Amino acid sequence: MSIANTLTLARILLVPPFLYFISYKTFLFQLLALIIFLIAAITDFLDGYFARQNKGVTNWGKFMDPLADKVLISAAFISFVNIPSLYIPAWMIVLIISREFIITGLRLLASNEGKVVAATMEGKVKTTSQIITIIAILSILTMKSYLIRYGLYQDFCFKDKLIVETIFHLLPYSLMLITTFFTLFSGINYITKYKDLIWE
Repeated sequence: MSIANTLTLARILLVPPFLYFISYKTFLFQLLALIIFLIAAITDFLDGYFARQNKGVTNWGKFMDPLADKVLISAAFISFVNIPSLYIPAWMIVLIISREFIITGLRLLASNEGKVVAATMEGKVKTTSQIITIIAILSILTMKSYLIRYGLYQDFCFKDKLIVETIFHLLPYSLMLITTFFTLFSGINYITKYKDLIWE
């Protein structure tokens, strides 16, 4: 197996431990969840780099690379819904994942017709916003668990309640709202651009 394909497989294998650690509120586990996601995000960059450098683009890689991305991103977003303190509504996650299913179906239709649905700038912005949002929220969770562990969270809430509420409540919701917008916008852009494949 090539380096690129090995990295893609590694990204999928990192999902179970990520879900395990994110389910616990302790500082150590939250930190480990953040580190695991960062490693997975780096493998996403590296597998494409090695595939291009070594001209080792394979059918397995073409299939598994986007699948690995979707599994990782979906796992992170779904896990956020199960964390009440984030106040992230399920409808955002449903819209994001639905978009991924729809565009995957569109790519399959195009493949059957011998066509390729090329990545767009909107799609790249969507992916970047999703990764940044997940890293930011994981960082916020890690910071909060650190403050709670050392008994500092209540002090911050008492002295600077508005600032703390903005960081730990409003910021994750706002980031998810922005990411949902970019995700839907890119999905609509794909559907509009390739509408002939859908309605023919």
